[in-house]
Amino acid sequence: MIQKIDKTVEFLKSKIDYVPEIAIILGSGLGKLADLIEDAKIIPYEEIPNFPRTTVAGHEGKLIFGTIKNRRVVAMKGRFHYYEGNEMDSVVYPIRVFRRLGIGNLIVTNAAGGINTGFKPGDLMLITDHISLFCENPLRGENINDLGPRFPDMTVAYDKNLRALALESAGKLGIDLKSGIYSYCKGPSYESPAEIRALRNMGADAVGMSTVPETIVARHMGMRVLGISCITNMAAGILDQPLNHEEVMETGKQAEKKFSELVCAIIENWR
Repeated sequence: MIQKIDKTVEFLKSKIDYVPEIAIILGSGLGKLADLIEDAKIIPYEEIPNFPRTTVAGHEGKLIFGTIKNRRVVAMKGRFHYYEGNEMDSVVYPIRVFRRLGIGNLIVTNAAGGINTGFKPGDLMLITDHISLFCENPLRGENINDLGPRFPDMTVAYDKNLRALALESAGKLGIDLKSGIYSYCKGPSYESPAEIRALRNMGADAVGMSTVPETIVARHMGMRVLGISCITNMAAGILDQPLNHEEVMETGKQAEKKFSELVCAIIENWR
């Protein structure tokens, strides 16, 4: 694993001559932020040694290095999901590469279904915690001590100072940034109404099929994590209508401007 990761790292070092301060994972329908990256160096996933391939609509499969608000960043325009048939090691592989490259900060975003009935499609939710009970843990198996401890602490998976910065930035922009708990489910089928009721009783405010594996590995390796969900639809049973991926993509596009403004403001004031 270390040899594979380091081969990828060496390839990326041959393409760039700096270490980005922040890595960003862009969720379904939220890829427009990548267009705001200046001095962009775009590397298709298929050119990167050992990188998986993305197969989902709305995930283009490009790694983009550059700057946002004069801060060096790298953005994943397209992520990997367990439901695509990937093993968990592949899902979280980019996070391990970023950390071995020297990046200490991660912004992870996603499109999510709203469980909290106070939410509506188009809202942005700051992730305060997650429920990972249905997640195949990406740390399963022999621990690689060079990557992190056997039993990493998840008491504060999402950095308190970064959450405060996000709320401050949203307030200055006049964005009503919600806060809540994100629950992971494996997908690709959407959850049933009974499952959503169960998740609500457990305390979940939103549900999706990503983010938690990446966060677990990022914390395992000592990265600071900030998570933001775009509520693209209400979860099954909240409204009397079926769910579809087209709705997720369309609502994501409608929220792009607000989402991009918020993330840019957070990056500008990063501390």
